[in-house]
Amino acid sequence: MSTVDVTVRGAGVFGLSIAYACLRRGARVRVVDPHGVGFGASGGVVGALAPHTPENWNEKKAFQFESLLMAEAFWRDVDATSGGASGYERTGRLQPIADERGLDLARARAEEAKTLWQGKATWEVVPSAAATGWAPGSPTDYLIHDTLSARVHPKRAVESLAAAVLTLGGTLTTEAEDAGQVVWAAGYRGLEDLSRQFGKSVGTGVKGQALVVDYPADAAPQIFAEGLHIVPHADRTVAIGSTSEREFADPDATDDQIDDLHARAIAAMPVLEGRTVLLSWAGVRPRAKSRAPMLGAYPDRPGHFIANGGFKIGFGMAPKVAQIMADLVLEGRDAIPEGFRVEANL
Repeated sequence: MSTVDVTVRGAGVFGLSIAYACLRRGARVRVVDPHGVGFGASGGVVGALAPHTPENWNEKKAFQFESLLMAEAFWRDVDATSGGASGYERTGRLQPIADERGLDLARARAEEAKTLWQGKATWEVVPSAAATGWAPGSPTDYLIHDTLSARVHPKRAVESLAAAVLTLGGTLTTEAEDAGQVVWAAGYRGLEDLSRQFGKSVGTGVKGQALVVDYPADAAPQIFAEGLHIVPHADRTVAIGSTSEREFADPDATDDQIDDLHARAIAAMPVLEGRTVLLSWAGVRPRAKSRAPMLGAYPDRPGHFIANGGFKIGFGMAPKVAQIMADLVLEGRDAIPEGFRVEANL
Protein backbone atom coordinates (compact mmCIF):
# COMPACT_ATOMS: atom_id res chain seq x y z
CA MET A 1 0.00 0.00 0.00
CA SER A 2 1.86 3.07 -1.26
CA THR A 3 -0.36 5.61 0.48
CA VAL A 4 -2.17 5.12 3.74
CA ASP A 5 -5.13 7.20 4.93
CA VAL A 6 -5.48 5.47 8.31
CA THR A 7 -3.03 3.52 10.45
CA VAL A 8 -4.66 1.43 13.16
CA ARG A 9 -2.36 0.28 15.96
CA GLY A 10 -3.89 -2.84 17.45
CA ALA A 11 -5.40 -5.94 15.86
CA GLY A 12 -8.00 -6.68 18.51
CA VAL A 13 -11.73 -6.30 18.03
CA PHE A 14 -11.75 -2.48 18.36
CA GLY A 15 -8.82 -1.94 16.02
CA LEU A 16 -9.97 -4.38 13.35
CA SER A 17 -13.59 -3.18 13.50
CA ILE A 18 -12.50 0.43 13.03
CA ALA A 19 -10.20 -0.59 10.17
CA TYR A 20 -13.08 -2.48 8.54
CA ALA A 21 -15.47 0.47 8.88
CA CYS A 22 -12.90 2.84 7.38
CA LEU A 23 -12.22 0.48 4.46
CA ARG A 24 -15.96 0.20 3.82
CA ARG A 25 -15.96 3.98 3.32
CA GLY A 26 -13.15 3.84 0.80
CA ALA A 27 -10.17 4.70 3.00
CA ARG A 28 -6.77 3.05 2.56
CA VAL A 29 -5.99 1.33 5.86
CA ARG A 30 -3.04 -0.41 7.46
CA VAL A 31 -3.33 -2.34 10.75
CA VAL A 32 -0.15 -2.68 12.81
CA ASP A 33 0.26 -5.08 15.73
CA PRO A 34 3.58 -6.61 16.77
CA HIS A 35 1.79 -9.59 18.30
CA GLY A 36 -0.59 -10.39 15.45
CA VAL A 37 -4.36 -10.71 15.20
CA GLY A 38 -6.32 -11.29 18.42
CA PHE A 39 -3.21 -11.76 20.56
CA GLY A 40 -4.77 -10.35 23.75
CA ALA A 41 -8.26 -10.44 25.21
CA SER A 42 -9.87 -10.39 21.75
CA GLY A 43 -8.53 -13.88 21.10
CA GLY A 44 -10.62 -15.31 23.93
CA VAL A 45 -13.24 -18.03 24.09
CA VAL A 46 -16.39 -16.84 25.91
CA GLY A 47 -18.10 -14.36 23.56
CA ALA A 48 -21.12 -13.35 25.62
CA LEU A 49 -22.75 -10.25 24.09
CA ALA A 50 -25.10 -9.37 26.92
CA PRO A 51 -26.96 -6.10 27.61
CA HIS A 52 -27.03 -4.01 30.73
CA THR A 53 -30.23 -4.19 32.75
CA PRO A 54 -33.12 -2.13 31.33
CA GLU A 55 -33.32 0.46 34.11
CA ASN A 56 -31.61 3.71 35.16
CA TRP A 57 -31.00 4.38 31.47
CA ASN A 58 -27.85 6.29 30.59
CA GLU A 59 -25.62 6.96 27.59
CA LYS A 60 -23.52 3.84 28.16
CA LYS A 61 -26.56 1.56 28.24
CA ALA A 62 -28.12 3.29 25.23
CA PHE A 63 -24.88 3.03 23.24
CA GLN A 64 -24.54 -0.67 24.04
CA PHE A 65 -28.19 -1.29 23.15
CA GLU A 66 -27.71 0.33 19.75
CA SER A 67 -24.51 -1.63 19.16
CA LEU A 68 -26.12 -4.96 20.07
CA LEU A 69 -28.90 -4.22 17.58
CA MET A 70 -26.28 -3.44 14.91
CA ALA A 71 -24.33 -6.62 15.60
CA GLU A 72 -26.25 -9.07 13.43
CA ALA A 73 -25.86 -7.03 10.24
CA PHE A 74 -22.26 -6.14 11.15
CA TRP A 75 -21.06 -9.72 11.64
CA ARG A 76 -23.10 -11.01 8.70
CA ASP A 77 -21.36 -8.48 6.45
CA VAL A 78 -17.93 -9.25 7.91
CA ASP A 79 -18.39 -12.99 7.34
CA ALA A 80 -19.78 -12.49 3.84
CA THR A 81 -16.77 -10.34 2.98
CA SER A 82 -14.17 -12.66 4.49
CA GLY A 83 -15.74 -16.07 3.88
CA GLY A 84 -15.16 -16.70 7.59
CA ALA A 85 -17.42 -17.60 10.47
CA SER A 86 -17.57 -15.24 13.45
CA GLY A 87 -19.99 -17.55 15.28
CA TYR A 88 -22.46 -14.71 15.79
CA GLU A 89 -26.03 -15.63 16.67
CA ARG A 90 -28.66 -13.84 18.73
CA THR A 91 -29.59 -16.73 21.00
CA GLY A 92 -30.83 -14.86 24.07
CA ARG A 93 -30.00 -15.45 27.72
CA LEU A 94 -31.46 -17.11 30.82
CA GLN A 95 -30.75 -16.01 34.41
CA PRO A 96 -32.02 -17.59 37.64
CA ILE A 97 -33.87 -15.39 40.15
CA ALA A 98 -32.67 -15.93 43.70
CA ASP A 99 -35.51 -14.64 45.90
CA GLU A 100 -38.79 -12.71 46.05
CA ARG A 101 -37.05 -9.35 46.07
CA GLY A 102 -35.15 -10.34 42.93
CA LEU A 103 -38.40 -11.52 41.36
CA ASP A 104 -40.08 -8.18 42.00
CA LEU A 105 -37.05 -6.36 40.56
CA ALA A 106 -36.98 -8.57 37.47
CA ARG A 107 -40.66 -7.92 36.81
CA ALA A 108 -40.13 -4.16 37.17
CA ARG A 109 -37.26 -4.36 34.69
CA ALA A 110 -39.49 -6.28 32.30
CA GLU A 111 -41.87 -3.32 32.27
CA GLU A 112 -39.00 -0.88 31.75
CA ALA A 113 -37.71 -2.94 28.83
CA LYS A 114 -40.99 -2.50 26.99
CA THR A 115 -40.15 1.19 26.65
CA LEU A 116 -36.36 1.30 26.72
CA TRP A 117 -35.82 -1.56 24.28
CA GLN A 118 -38.37 -0.09 21.84
CA GLY A 119 -39.99 -3.42 20.98
CA LYS A 120 -36.74 -4.62 19.36
CA ALA A 121 -36.02 -7.14 22.13
CA THR A 122 -37.70 -8.42 25.26
CA TRP A 123 -36.77 -8.95 28.91
CA GLU A 124 -39.30 -11.30 30.50
CA VAL A 125 -39.85 -13.30 33.65
CA VAL A 126 -40.73 -16.88 32.71
CA PRO A 127 -41.40 -20.06 34.72
CA SER A 128 -38.41 -22.37 34.94
CA ALA A 129 -40.62 -25.14 33.58
CA ALA A 130 -40.88 -23.24 30.29
CA ALA A 131 -37.15 -23.72 29.65
CA THR A 132 -36.62 -27.44 29.36
CA GLY A 133 -33.37 -29.32 28.89
CA TRP A 134 -31.00 -26.37 29.02
CA ALA A 135 -31.71 -24.03 31.92
CA PRO A 136 -30.20 -23.22 35.32
CA GLY A 137 -31.93 -24.13 38.54
CA SER A 138 -33.71 -21.21 40.17
CA PRO A 139 -34.74 -20.95 43.86
CA THR A 140 -37.90 -19.07 42.88
CA ASP A 141 -38.73 -21.39 39.96
CA TYR A 142 -38.60 -18.34 37.70
CA LEU A 143 -35.99 -17.17 35.19
CA ILE A 144 -35.17 -13.93 33.40
CA HIS A 145 -35.21 -14.47 29.63
CA ASP A 146 -33.95 -11.71 27.35
CA THR A 147 -33.86 -11.88 23.57
CA LEU A 148 -31.18 -9.21 23.08
CA SER A 149 -28.18 -11.25 24.25
CA ALA A 150 -26.09 -12.87 21.53
CA ARG A 151 -22.94 -14.89 21.15
CA VAL A 152 -19.84 -14.62 19.03
CA HIS A 153 -16.72 -16.79 18.94
CA PRO A 154 -14.06 -14.19 19.83
CA LYS A 155 -11.00 -15.75 18.22
CA ARG A 156 -12.84 -16.70 15.04
CA ALA A 157 -14.58 -13.34 14.91
CA VAL A 158 -11.32 -11.37 14.92
CA GLU A 159 -9.90 -13.79 12.35
CA SER A 160 -12.93 -13.14 10.15
CA LEU A 161 -12.49 -9.38 10.64
CA ALA A 162 -8.81 -9.61 9.73
CA ALA A 163 -9.62 -11.56 6.58
CA ALA A 164 -12.30 -9.02 5.67
CA VAL A 165 -9.79 -6.19 6.11
CA LEU A 166 -7.45 -7.93 3.67
CA THR A 167 -10.28 -8.67 1.21
CA LEU A 168 -11.15 -4.96 1.12
CA GLY A 169 -7.55 -4.05 0.31
CA GLY A 170 -6.24 -3.25 3.78
CA THR A 171 -2.92 -4.53 5.05
CA LEU A 172 -1.88 -6.22 8.28
CA THR A 173 1.69 -5.99 9.50
CA THR A 174 3.72 -6.34 12.68
CA GLU A 175 5.72 -3.15 12.18
CA ALA A 176 5.31 0.08 10.22
CA GLU A 177 5.69 3.84 10.54
CA ASP A 178 2.69 6.00 11.30
CA ALA A 179 0.94 7.26 8.18
CA GLY A 180 -2.25 9.21 7.71
CA GLN A 181 -4.63 9.42 10.64
CA VAL A 182 -3.54 7.11 13.47
CA VAL A 183 -5.90 5.16 15.76
CA TRP A 184 -4.43 3.67 18.94
CA ALA A 185 -6.38 0.54 19.90
CA ALA A 186 -3.62 -1.25 21.74
CA GLY A 187 -5.45 -2.97 24.60
CA TYR A 188 -4.28 -2.99 28.19
CA ARG A 189 -0.67 -2.34 27.24
CA GLY A 190 -1.89 0.77 25.45
CA LEU A 191 -3.63 1.91 28.63
CA GLU A 192 -0.41 1.38 30.57
CA ASP A 193 1.49 3.47 28.01
CA LEU A 194 -1.09 6.25 28.29
CA SER A 195 -0.89 6.17 32.08
CA ARG A 196 2.89 6.64 31.94
CA GLN A 197 2.57 9.43 29.41
CA PHE A 198 -0.03 11.38 31.38
CA GLY A 199 1.47 10.68 34.80
CA LYS A 200 -1.77 9.23 36.15
CA SER A 201 -3.74 6.03 35.82
CA VAL A 202 -6.17 6.18 32.91
CA GLY A 203 -6.89 2.46 33.06
CA THR A 204 -5.43 -0.94 33.71
CA GLY A 205 -5.56 -4.56 32.71
CA VAL A 206 -7.80 -7.08 34.42
CA LYS A 207 -6.92 -10.70 33.83
CA GLY A 208 -9.61 -13.25 33.07
CA GLN A 209 -9.48 -17.02 32.89
CA ALA A 210 -12.01 -19.16 31.04
CA LEU A 211 -12.50 -22.68 29.76
CA VAL A 212 -14.28 -24.63 27.03
CA VAL A 213 -16.06 -27.95 27.51
CA ASP A 214 -17.42 -30.48 25.06
CA TYR A 215 -21.22 -30.15 25.11
CA PRO A 216 -23.61 -29.90 22.13
CA ALA A 217 -26.01 -27.16 23.23
CA ASP A 218 -25.84 -25.60 19.73
CA ALA A 219 -28.13 -22.53 19.57
CA ALA A 220 -29.47 -22.73 23.13
CA PRO A 221 -29.53 -19.48 25.15
CA GLN A 222 -26.47 -18.45 27.07
CA ILE A 223 -26.72 -18.69 30.85
CA PHE A 224 -25.69 -16.11 33.44
CA ALA A 225 -25.58 -17.80 36.84
CA GLU A 226 -23.22 -18.06 39.80
CA GLY A 227 -21.52 -14.94 38.44
CA LEU A 228 -20.54 -16.82 35.29
CA HIS A 229 -21.30 -16.61 31.59
CA ILE A 230 -22.02 -20.08 30.19
CA VAL A 231 -22.16 -19.75 26.41
CA PRO A 232 -23.05 -22.48 23.89
CA HIS A 233 -21.24 -22.18 20.57
CA ALA A 234 -22.01 -23.50 17.12
CA ASP A 235 -19.07 -25.94 17.21
CA ARG A 236 -20.88 -28.02 19.88
CA THR A 237 -18.86 -26.61 22.74
CA VAL A 238 -19.75 -24.49 25.76
CA ALA A 239 -17.50 -21.68 26.97
CA ILE A 240 -17.40 -20.71 30.66
CA GLY A 241 -15.94 -17.53 32.09
CA SER A 242 -14.49 -15.75 33.68
CA THR A 243 -12.35 -14.65 36.59
CA SER A 244 -11.52 -10.99 37.28
CA GLU A 245 -8.00 -10.61 38.58
CA ARG A 246 -6.57 -7.17 39.32
CA GLU A 247 -3.20 -8.61 40.39
CA PHE A 248 -1.37 -11.29 38.43
CA ALA A 249 2.18 -12.38 37.68
CA ASP A 250 1.66 -14.07 34.31
CA PRO A 251 -1.02 -12.63 32.01
CA ASP A 252 -1.29 -15.78 29.90
CA ALA A 253 -1.14 -18.51 32.57
CA THR A 254 -4.09 -20.51 33.90
CA ASP A 255 -4.17 -21.92 37.42
CA ASP A 256 -6.49 -23.62 39.91
CA GLN A 257 -9.05 -20.83 39.52
CA ILE A 258 -10.07 -22.69 36.36
CA ASP A 259 -11.16 -25.60 38.56
CA ASP A 260 -13.33 -23.24 40.60
CA LEU A 261 -14.95 -21.86 37.42
CA HIS A 262 -15.68 -25.39 36.26
CA ALA A 263 -17.20 -26.41 39.61
CA ARG A 264 -19.41 -23.31 39.74
CA ALA A 265 -20.60 -23.92 36.18
CA ILE A 266 -21.55 -27.51 37.02
CA ALA A 267 -23.39 -26.30 40.13
CA ALA A 268 -25.42 -23.95 37.94
CA MET A 269 -25.80 -26.39 35.04
CA PRO A 270 -25.48 -30.02 36.21
CA VAL A 271 -25.76 -31.24 32.61
CA LEU A 272 -22.14 -30.15 32.18
CA GLU A 273 -20.85 -32.61 34.75
CA GLY A 274 -18.49 -35.18 33.27
CA ARG A 275 -17.96 -33.26 30.04
CA THR A 276 -14.39 -33.04 28.75
CA VAL A 277 -12.50 -29.78 29.26
CA LEU A 278 -11.13 -29.00 25.80
CA LEU A 279 -9.30 -25.76 26.49
CA SER A 280 -8.26 -23.42 29.29
CA TRP A 281 -7.55 -19.79 28.39
CA ALA A 282 -6.22 -16.67 30.08
CA GLY A 283 -5.88 -13.09 28.85
CA VAL A 284 -5.93 -9.50 30.07
CA ARG A 285 -8.81 -7.17 29.27
CA PRO A 286 -8.34 -3.38 29.04
CA ARG A 287 -10.37 -1.51 31.67
CA ALA A 288 -10.43 2.28 31.34
CA LYS A 289 -10.78 4.31 34.53
CA SER A 290 -14.33 5.32 33.63
CA ARG A 291 -15.28 1.64 32.98
CA ALA A 292 -16.70 2.79 29.62
CA PRO A 293 -14.81 2.61 26.31
CA MET A 294 -12.21 5.37 26.00
CA LEU A 295 -12.73 7.05 22.63
CA GLY A 296 -11.69 10.23 20.87
CA ALA A 297 -8.84 12.49 19.89
CA TYR A 298 -5.43 11.80 21.40
CA PRO A 299 -4.52 14.84 23.57
CA ASP A 300 -1.75 16.99 22.07
CA ARG A 301 -1.28 14.68 19.07
CA PRO A 302 -3.10 16.09 16.07
CA GLY A 303 -4.31 13.39 13.71
CA HIS A 304 -4.08 10.70 16.39
CA PHE A 305 -7.03 9.02 18.15
CA ILE A 306 -7.66 6.54 20.97
CA ALA A 307 -10.09 3.59 20.98
CA ASN A 308 -9.53 1.43 24.05
CA GLY A 309 -11.09 0.12 27.26
CA GLY A 310 -13.61 -2.40 25.96
CA PHE A 311 -13.49 -4.27 29.29
CA LYS A 312 -15.86 -7.28 29.14
CA ILE A 313 -18.12 -5.55 26.59
CA GLY A 314 -15.70 -4.93 23.73
CA PHE A 315 -17.31 -7.31 21.24
CA GLY A 316 -20.77 -6.02 22.08
CA MET A 317 -19.66 -2.40 21.66
CA ALA A 318 -17.49 -2.93 18.57
CA PRO A 319 -20.06 -2.30 15.79
CA LYS A 320 -21.06 1.10 17.22
CA VAL A 321 -17.49 2.01 18.22
CA ALA A 322 -16.37 1.29 14.66
CA GLN A 323 -19.10 3.52 13.25
CA ILE A 324 -18.48 6.58 15.42
CA MET A 325 -14.68 6.30 15.22
CA ALA A 326 -14.84 6.12 11.40
CA ASP A 327 -17.08 9.21 11.52
CA LEU A 328 -14.49 11.03 13.62
CA VAL A 329 -11.33 9.88 11.86
CA LEU A 330 -12.53 10.22 8.27
CA GLU A 331 -15.12 12.99 8.45
CA GLY A 332 -14.40 14.91 11.64
CA ARG A 333 -17.90 14.20 12.96
CA ASP A 334 -17.77 13.76 16.72
CA ALA A 335 -20.70 11.77 18.14
CA ILE A 336 -18.85 10.25 21.10
CA PRO A 337 -20.91 10.20 24.32
CA GLU A 338 -19.51 12.42 27.06
CA GLY A 339 -18.81 9.53 29.40
CA PHE A 340 -16.78 7.74 26.72
CA ARG A 341 -14.44 10.60 25.95
CA VAL A 342 -10.70 10.35 26.53
CA GLU A 343 -11.01 13.35 28.86
CA ALA A 344 -13.31 11.38 31.16
CA ASN A 345 -10.32 9.24 32.09
CA LEU A 346 -7.77 12.05 32.61
